[in-house]
Amino acid sequence: MVSVDEFIVSSANFVPGYKIVEMKGLTYGLTVRTRGIGGNVSAGLRSIVGGEVGAYLKMMEESRNQAIERLIEHCKGMGGNAIISFRFDSNEIGQSLQEVLAYGTAVVVEKDDDYESSYITK
Repeated sequence: MVSVDEFIVSSANFVPGYKIVEMKGLTYGLTVRTRGIGGNVSAGLRSIVGGEVGAYLKMMEESRNQAIERLIEHCKGMGGNAIISFRFDSNEIGQSLQEVLAYGTAVVVEKDDDYESSYITK
């Protein structure tokens, strides 16, 4: 699997220093996780006293990472080498399932030797 550190993923509609030479289309990565009984009990107790719910935090971090990994693999399968307009979406399914969707536009980019920007430092 490829991590986001080894692949270009941009929440902007462009990649600074690169030019888009081909649009491949919508790409996505999806995961659905269950919180489990332990997480539900922990969250119930935490809702009484307040504060961060560690079990949920860990689950959501893992879910987002897995969704991004799947997004990148899908993009590569489409022939893209970068993703622009990257976003997350998350929904609860029933009372114990959480869906996390990572999506964006798969593109092919090349280094732009003529690129200069006054607002991005190199």
